[in-house]
Amino acid sequence: MNTAGTAQTAAQDTREVVISRLFEAPREQVWAAWTEPDRLARWWGPKCFTCEVRKWEAWPDGAIDLVMIAPDGARYPMTGTFHEAVAPEWLVFTAVAVDEDGHRHIEALTTVTLDAVGKATQVTVEVHGTALTEAGIGMIAGMQEGWSQSLDCLDGYLGGTQEET
Repeated sequence: MNTAGTAQTAAQDTREVVISRLFEAPREQVWAAWTEPDRLARWWGPKCFTCEVRKWEAWPDGAIDLVMIAPDGARYPMTGTFHEAVAPEWLVFTAVAVDEDGHRHIEALTTVTLDAVGKATQVTVEVHGTALTEAGIGMIAGMQEGWSQSLDCLDGYLGGTQEET
């Protein structure tokens, strides 16, 4: 099997996801949910997953190291680096989905924007993901649903969404 050709083909499979949702919570509270590791661990990931946050350094050049754990016990590690963190307005980070052996499957540049709307906060998540392996193709295919569910979990943590666009 020609793995170089496989990786090259997979690397050309990209997805872009943009989700915007209004949360009935002040921007500072939403910012804290995105930037404080103990708060992030309470909502990050799809429904029914738990999250083990090993590092979430929400500042420029800060490290990301966490594991999403599925209900069946499957572990989905993620590493990365923050590029920008402007409180309480936006975050920019690169996230890399890896397996337990550290093999990189997808790389995604994520921008999270928080806009105050009265006493609520409009959160917009823009993700540009690229598959780096065959396994990564399936991962980026589920990016829209994964982020939608993750924002559902954030909503549950914060307590109230008005709309998603």
